[in-house]
Amino acid sequence: MEWIPIVFVAFKLLVLGTGMFFAIKWHYDQGKKKTKMEREEEKRAVLRAGGKVAAVFMLSLLALSLVTFVLARMLDLDLTFP
Repeated sequence: MEWIPIVFVAFKLLVLGTGMFFAIKWHYDQGKKKTKMEREEEKRAVLRAGGKVAAVFMLSLLALSLVTFVLARMLDLDLTFP
């Protein structure tokens, strides 16, 4: 068995693990610096953005369903349930 892939994979895991640790630590420290008012505003912004994403997803799902139904009707496909 060759040792080069083992060394490279171990090094990659070590580097990525260290990077993830410091990224999580930095974000955690940044969150502790914010005041309660800033955290509440950020929470509202995230909830508002999540609601918009959900609404856009539902509208696009509805539009895709309608386009599929119209196309199936135009092609005279049988859409009845058995």
